Amino acid sequence: MQRPALLLLPLALTLAIAACSPAEPPAAAEAPATPAATADAAAPAAEPAPADAAPVEGVSGTYLIDPNHTNVVAQWSHFGFSNPVANFGQAEGRIVYDADNVSASSVEVTLPLDGLSSFAEDFNDHLRSADFFDAEKFPAITFKSTSVESAGGNRLKVTGDLTVKDITRPVVLDATINRFAEHPMAKRAAAGFDATTTLKRSDFGVGAYAPNVSDEVELRITTEAMVAAPEGADAAEG
Repeated sequence: MQRPALLLLPLALTLAIAACSPAEPPAAAEAPATPAATADAAAPAAEPAPADAAPVEGVSGTYLIDPNHTNVVAQWSHFGFSNPVANFGQAEGRIVYDADNVSASSVEVTLPLDGLSSFAEDFNDHLRSADFFDAEKFPAITFKSTSVESAGGNRLKVTGDLTVKDITRPVVLDATINRFAEHPMAKRAAAGFDATTTLKRSDFGVGAYAPNVSDEVELRITTEAMVAAPEGADAAEG
């Protein structure tokens, strides 16, 4: 009859040891915030707004737009589901740049609608139809600057008349001068620019399906242009 008592002895010893063990020390109280950690403490100054890029040294001249390296891309919202694009390719025109008097510079561009590509043949046909550009009746879009102003650094503000379907409206392009230099392949003076603007297509008679298909269209432009090739030089460049 003593065997059960013997079996319970180790258990009793374990409980006694646990009862005599020191209690777990309470967690240290959270230290009060020091002045350096408060909202009013000296914090790093806000990053300054980036300065305009350094001015690009322009080279005066008349530059012919290179259609192989020029894109005029339009983007819009399609019922909120997608944001498709279309490229108005095969641009023709010229940029006259006056490095000594930027306001004497000018831009003229023609965008033949047979170069329009939405990257989907059926939609190309729809865009060229009377629902939109009516390309059979109005085969090209044109832009002719009315003023060019320096906007600081390597930026320009180009204001001009955009004509679509014989409707002409003023448009302002926020332009960036990318580079003036000798073209490494053509071995003659070249210039490069990017530009952006936002316009309402309904202002130009192509407002079908607005506002479900967004009326506002963002235009992004990139272009290279070179001075005319000397007589007898090859016209094709890389």
